[in-house]
Amino acid sequence: MNVVLIYGGKSGEHEISLMSATSIARNISASHSVTLVSVSKQGKWHLENNELLEKVRNDSSATLSVNENPDNEVSVFFGKGKDNTFFACGKFIPCDVVFPVLHGTYGEDGTVQGVFEMSGVPYVGCDVLGSSCTMDKDTTKIMWHNAGLPIVPYVCIRRAQVNDSKLYDQAMEDAVAKLGFPLFVKPCSAGSSDGANKASNKKEFSFALMEAFQWDNKVLVEKAIDAREIECSVTGNSVTQDPSKPCTVLKAYGPGEIVPKHEFYDYDAKYNDPSGAELKIPALLDDEKLEFIRETAKKAYAQVNASGLSRVDFFIDRKTNEIYLNEINTLPGFTSISMFPKMCESAGLKYADLIDYLLEEALAQFDARQSLCTSRV
Repeated sequence: MNVVLIYGGKSGEHEISLMSATSIARNISASHSVTLVSVSKQGKWHLENNELLEKVRNDSSATLSVNENPDNEVSVFFGKGKDNTFFACGKFIPCDVVFPVLHGTYGEDGTVQGVFEMSGVPYVGCDVLGSSCTMDKDTTKIMWHNAGLPIVPYVCIRRAQVNDSKLYDQAMEDAVAKLGFPLFVKPCSAGSSDGANKASNKKEFSFALMEAFQWDNKVLVEKAIDAREIECSVTGNSVTQDPSKPCTVLKAYGPGEIVPKHEFYDYDAKYNDPSGAELKIPALLDDEKLEFIRETAKKAYAQVNASGLSRVDFFIDRKTNEIYLNEINTLPGFTSISMFPKMCESAGLKYADLIDYLLEEALAQFDARQSLCTSRV
């Protein structure tokens, strides 16, 4: 199978993408022919040479990089078929399926998925709708709340309110009156805890809002809960699952538990501090709660029309033991030590087999889409 692995991206999670893609490139089956396409922080696409792929496969300390050579820029053609979509260095790149390892904006939000849809190539992960609505935490919460799923109390503040001092002051007052302190403040459409902060008073709240608005035009303000952090992996296609194609059937793995050594599971705890958190799989819960979380994760996944893969995150209130949905990540971290693949492996789905499983589901999703009518003629 010809696999185009796309990584990097115009995103605050660019560096995380390099690590995830490196792990996939290193572990993907040798039966596949892999082509690397990197995306710079400015959004330019480049074809990487085979030497880079061989380097990360043969050197466990090597990491994929973005080499911005103008001679290797990639162009995308629409409607010419999957083997005639990506063009670089005077020829088309063979492509049976795309594995986009693009965390965050312009990769996880439906934008690049739209490119793949318009060009007619199979790809791993959620479609345009699933990607876009899950990237926006406010939209996700609205959909989950309407389905009767448990969410943390919150308010959403928009840029328009910040642009008007009276509206801004009122929004802050309303948030504090509804939720009280402490609060968690985070951009609606950012990941890896970029721009996220905890606020214990009005001054900290104001600073936290200003930082969050550097990352997005909508900011989520949540009631801070003294919570255990639980995560659950899910695969399958919530819209077109077919028992005759096992890779499309919804499956939940884990759950696992993150025990942060920091005040909360922030960017440093996730990526910079090797002792920033302890991971426990399975989570230290009784069988009834483990099963409840697995079933709720599948319901949450289905409610937002997810497909391919996602990591569904939960909070368990330490005081009341109430379980809340936190968020869903449709392109979660994919290093060999990331929670998503580790939970799958705990259920018997090894890392290399997981990659094949997702590629198979991508082809099944493409076939289901191609069977639909697009014209009356």
